[in-house]
Amino acid sequence: MTTTPGLLAAVTVGLVVIGLVAGVAGVLAVRQRAALVRDVGTFSGPLSVRAQDIYRSLSEADATAANAFLANGVEPAALRQRYLDSIAQATASLAVALRDADDRGAAKLDVLARELPVYTGLVETARSYNRLGTPLGGAYLREASGLMRQTLLPAAHDLFQIEADRLAQAQRDGATFPWLVLALCLLALAALAAAQVLLARRTNRVINVGLAVATVAALTSLGWSTIALTGAGGHLDDGRERGSTQVHVLAEARVAALQARADEALTLVARGDGAAFEKDFVATVERLAGADGASGLLGQALAGASDDRDRQLIQEAIDQARRWVALHKEVRGLDDGGQYLDAVKRATDPGAQGLPATFGHVDDALTRGLAAANDRFDAAADDADGALRGADIAIIVLTLLLVAAAVVGLQRRIGEYR
Repeated sequence: MTTTPGLLAAVTVGLVVIGLVAGVAGVLAVRQRAALVRDVGTFSGPLSVRAQDIYRSLSEADATAANAFLANGVEPAALRQRYLDSIAQATASLAVALRDADDRGAAKLDVLARELPVYTGLVETARSYNRLGTPLGGAYLREASGLMRQTLLPAAHDLFQIEADRLAQAQRDGATFPWLVLALCLLALAALAAAQVLLARRTNRVINVGLAVATVAALTSLGWSTIALTGAGGHLDDGRERGSTQVHVLAEARVAALQARADEALTLVARGDGAAFEKDFVATVERLAGADGASGLLGQALAGASDDRDRQLIQEAIDQARRWVALHKEVRGLDDGGQYLDAVKRATDPGAQGLPATFGHVDDALTRGLAAANDRFDAAADDADGALRGADIAIIVLTLLLVAAAVVGLQRRIGEYR
């Protein structure tokens, strides 16, 4: 260290170590970020969708079973098939989710797996008594709906929330800024600059080609890794803001609409003893659309819509929800006035302007909105993966170039003293 060759040899070793540490940190950061992106795109994201499917399918099954019951024994084939499809979808999603869920999610899935057969058994018993025209059918249906609302749906909602939080955490982890990589790359650049200043003072050589090439390699590596990592993080942020956050709101809105639809039918099934169901309907609709019909979850979804198509879908849901509530009031007026059969007829009107069709428009608009938000989430995850593709290989090559150029450049100066 007391001679120029010894000092230059020490500088060479220092540059090699700093360059390798910066390169390794960059490669590890890229690969860790890529693993997080893959987790979001192929694990946390799909698992969140499965939880959403379970939550929605169970709510849809409850609403469909209640409305099919109003047919007085012979439920419409379309409603029966829809109920069976909802149960099948919930069962299939449950089986897949059980494979990948963590301990908290698995506990909720165990509740669902244990109680879902009990619920379907109660519904089938209710159907049997309903076909025979006995009042026990209504009692069994209310028991089934109570099990759904008090046990199954809370467990499904908790699962949905657990997986949504897990996905959001993965997205936040994947979007963090690579401060360590930036610091190490800047340290490597500072070391290269200091080495060139020292070399110029000791040897009176203004430019060292090897160190100049190493500096360019370090700058390129810094730029490439920063752009790749921040680009992937930006896509994940975009997927959270325009995709998964909106999915969460729309899923809650659709479940609320389905629960209100079930309350509507159960109020009629109870034949004058459905005040509790009507009260729940009013509270659920207010949560869905607010007291003014344009706030609540639907208003939140409208505010979070990312483009005109989304806003149009949510506005359609708002408009149809208002019409649905108006038709519901007509049904309640007939039922409360002692015209039960007319109320049932109004509630089951198969026409294009009837209550079932109007609710169908609400549900369809929310379903399409959910599909669009899920597509945006998937696209953002794919873009994040694309931003990182090849970055680790590039950093490895640039790091080796940095080290080799620094060693060659300084070795030539050291060799001049021999």
